Amino acid sequence: MKVGFVGLGIMGKPMSRNLIKAGHELAVYDIVESAVDEIAAAGASREESARDVAQRSEITITMLPDGPEVEAAVTGPRGVLDGAAAGSIVVDMSSISPLVAQRVAAACAAKGVEFLDAPVSGGEPKAIDGTLAIMAGGKQEVFDKVLPLFSCMGSSATLTGPVGAGNVTKLANQIMVAVNIAGVSEALALATKAGLDPEVVFNAVKGGLAGSTVLNAKAPMMIGRNFKPGFRIRLHQKDLRNALLAAESMKLSLPFTSLVQQVLMALMNNGRGDLDHSAIATFIEDMGKVEIKRP
Repeated sequence: MKVGFVGLGIMGKPMSRNLIKAGHELAVYDIVESAVDEIAAAGASREESARDVAQRSEITITMLPDGPEVEAAVTGPRGVLDGAAAGSIVVDMSSISPLVAQRVAAACAAKGVEFLDAPVSGGEPKAIDGTLAIMAGGKQEVFDKVLPLFSCMGSSATLTGPVGAGNVTKLANQIMVAVNIAGVSEALALATKAGLDPEVVFNAVKGGLAGSTVLNAKAPMMIGRNFKPGFRIRLHQKDLRNALLAAESMKLSLPFTSLVQQVLMALMNNGRGDLDHSAIATFIEDMGKVEIKRP
């Protein structure tokens, strides 16, 4: 397929590489020229704007930090809709508010362009491996057309409902991940403060009910003091903020989500916003005067 990709950040670069490896003809754009240079060197065509990308593409994918960037890239000047042909498809794989996704979809529909919101889970490691979990919202027939591309980037792709449903599902995912990481942080801090080896505790519990993908991925990072970002604290804070705004619009209370969102905000204010979200552990450590590590 002729595919466009707008947004070549920590996730977009490996995702676009996997599309190239699968043999798709890729046109790319990002405001960071070095990122474009890197993917152009891998075989993509370098474009000067999101509009130029869309002009060359049957399907244009956006992968951007938040809703304002998505709206600017799709509906703004020299944006995707300035170049997209009627009948083409825009797939936003960013994690944004479901309300923004629906607004962008309406702008696309006004120009005869189809739209899917299809955020992902798995972070940089799974983006590199092409094993992301993709959760989409939109029409079944549009999802079916895009599915071959999803198969290049992820190990699973699920249509969860109409436009906006993909991002509601992603927000649910982000709540589960954030609260799980916070629980792992507290548990390992307790074990360490009690004089136990946190790695031994991790190995003891991971096969039981407490075991989870989050535990397996994040406990070794905490114990090894490795907070290199696979998914940054500031981005997870943004996701939880969007979850809370969506919940407020439905008169739904999410107390644990709110608490972890405040922890993430505090870490950002302490200069840790670009660390991996496993660094939630450092908030617990600071309060308890303990460091999760092997004796």
